[in-house]
Amino acid sequence: MLNVYKLCSLSLSHSVPTRLRTRLSTLIASFTFVAIGTIVAAPVHAGTHVVGVSTAEKSILVLGDSLSAGYGIQPTQGWVFLLSKALASQGYDYEVTNASVSGETTGGGSNRVAHLLALHHPQIVIIELGANDGLRGLPLSEIESNLLLIVARCQEQKSQPLLIGMRLPQNYGPEYTTRFAEIFPKVARASHVPLVAFLLEKVASDMSTFQADGLHPIASVQSKLLDTVWPSLVPLLRKASNK
Repeated sequence: MLNVYKLCSLSLSHSVPTRLRTRLSTLIASFTFVAIGTIVAAPVHAGTHVVGVSTAEKSILVLGDSLSAGYGIQPTQGWVFLLSKALASQGYDYEVTNASVSGETTGGGSNRVAHLLALHHPQIVIIELGANDGLRGLPLSEIESNLLLIVARCQEQKSQPLLIGMRLPQNYGPEYTTRFAEIFPKVARASHVPLVAFLLEKVASDMSTFQADGLHPIASVQSKLLDTVWPSLVPLLRKASNK
């Protein structure tokens, strides 16, 4: 199984011989060309659905791509479904609506967010977008503008955004990948919203935690994605519960 995140780390490590680093970079470039098709052309999941059964008055909206839509696994195995179970077990009375779509971009999210907010009136919106933009090599200014717009739309409707960051393979060039990673904290600071630095933080270095495409985590580690999001989400849950 090929893990592009692990290869990126190796290709940048000075402990790896120069010749091997060069070969790794070439392999990453070839793999990512194929991987873009895997993510962007992935089967589209149902655009919006309530996770689990709930009669809660408060709600959380998840606006994401294939990483949140549960690509390659059963709907009940994804981290968003696990989130609904964790909320119930911890005594948080929230309905979770998953509006994540495989292949989604920040542009697509910015086009959908107003309708989703009007339809669901969520107290919290988890924004997990940007990976597909980066894999397509879209202008960084465009990605940033779209994320700022999504966050602003949420704030206008009194919904609290939680922004989730992503990273790219290094074969896109050090300048592009570095500036891409910087978009998320930049947007979070400018909009005064909390940030989860990297959704795949707990799994990215372990090749065994990914599906055959090397990009989408397997079912058994979806709880680790939730563990990455949960600490930043809890303060928002408490704040919303006190209103």
